[in-house]
Amino acid sequence: MKVVKVPDGRRMNFRKNWKFCVGTGRLGLALQKEYLDHLKLVQEKIGFQYIRGHGLLSDDVGIYREVEIDGEMRPFYNFTYIDRILDSYLDLNIRPFIELGFMPSALASGEQTVFYWKGNVTPPKDYGKWRDLIVAVVSHFVERYGMEEVRTWPFEVWNEPNLVNFWKDADKQEYFKLYEVTAQAVKSVHPQLQVGGPAICGGSDEWIVDFLNFCAEKHIPVDFVSRHAYTSKAPHKKTFEYYYQELEPPEDMLEQFKTVRELINQSPFPNLPFHITEYNTSYSPVNPIHDTALNAAYIARILSEGGDYVDSFSYWTFSDVFEEMDVPKAVFHGGFGLVALHAIPKPTFHVFTFFNTLGEELLYRDSEMMVTRRKDGSVAVVLWNLVMEKGEGWTKEIRLDIPIPFTDGFMKRQTVNEEYGNPWRVWKQMDRPRFPSRKAIETLRQVARPKVTTERLRAENGAARLSLLLTKNEVTLIEIEPIKDATYTYSGLDDNQMTSYS
Repeated sequence: MKVVKVPDGRRMNFRKNWKFCVGTGRLGLALQKEYLDHLKLVQEKIGFQYIRGHGLLSDDVGIYREVEIDGEMRPFYNFTYIDRILDSYLDLNIRPFIELGFMPSALASGEQTVFYWKGNVTPPKDYGKWRDLIVAVVSHFVERYGMEEVRTWPFEVWNEPNLVNFWKDADKQEYFKLYEVTAQAVKSVHPQLQVGGPAICGGSDEWIVDFLNFCAEKHIPVDFVSRHAYTSKAPHKKTFEYYYQELEPPEDMLEQFKTVRELINQSPFPNLPFHITEYNTSYSPVNPIHDTALNAAYIARILSEGGDYVDSFSYWTFSDVFEEMDVPKAVFHGGFGLVALHAIPKPTFHVFTFFNTLGEELLYRDSEMMVTRRKDGSVAVVLWNLVMEKGEGWTKEIRLDIPIPFTDGFMKRQTVNEEYGNPWRVWKQMDRPRFPSRKAIETLRQVARPKVTTERLRAENGAARLSLLLTKNEVTLIEIEPIKDATYTYSGLDDNQMTSYS
């Protein structure tokens, strides 16, 4: 049994940097009703501040076209769809974290594309027209939403240019040229607008060093550094529909955060904000691990400690309305989302809602739990039992002594694990229907809720003692609030007078 006595004198702040941003599929998906339904649910229960996705300048959003006027091909900027998209975000109290990409086909120097929806990943054939496009887009944002609003939006240049899939030949010098032109274009609209990069994935951190040195040597503006982080190994099996990958432990991701923060500290820009603009366990949108309770228990450790090293870390993604590898082929298909198709919350969704209830004062933290106190004196605790081995069992006993400034308390416990709050398990019991009936969907939504138990506690010597059993891949939230006895307000209250009660 693990025994923890939470000290009463510790006073630290819990930095909720995990809440700064969340990822999405290509921005054009925001024109779909189900996408907006999912985002509304996520904002009501979690409330992220920013949202980041690909494809702002891709053809489906339709911003850049070239039309023939007087025998000459000239740019035409169309903001019909992007206005609708950004209006929808702001209506749901979430701001855009702008990713400037991919290349409009009319401006592209080649035909290389990525994803089912064919985002072009080649440099512009005319950097002058690219610069004019960036100026036009950013200027339109300022005109529509106002400078005070848009100055709060980060502008990130491109996505994972260190990979040949996302940037032709992964040409570092060509990316630096793109960044220079783009950053100067953004700043030409207003010098206080935020621009940064290089938005690389892991495994190429020399890009961070070279990028910051390049900006310093050429006096190119840079307001933040961005990077992505995943912990899945190369697939040991691929099928038509799925990737199967083993995971490094959560410490690996935290070490990635820490390592890049140290590189920034040693750079010519040691005080730059550092944003992880994508993270998850697997980098594949068809890895079933994303649908599981294991994914939830894994992410809990990242939410707990990630803010120690980075200014934000953006979970990829909020919804399974996502089309990188074609239209999803089943309700559970290994998608990145916190919310599955048909608005079914996954276990990881609930981990974010649990962390959202935590207090600002951190009383205790280790690799398996966080104990916090809220401003009103109530206590909120999240515990997790990550098990990366196969098989049954793996329960964990914990005795927890928590200081509370009141004698009588009401405890509410919410739990997700392999059995509760796990619609993927029930979907398998249904024999994995690809396109479930409305009745089945309702069942999956019902079982997607956490298990809730309650108890009345009495403190002894200023502390509440909890004896807990955590099952395999469980994440549990415990809230303890003071009880105000209202019995005296009832006249003649006597449960003994009721059949079967006392």
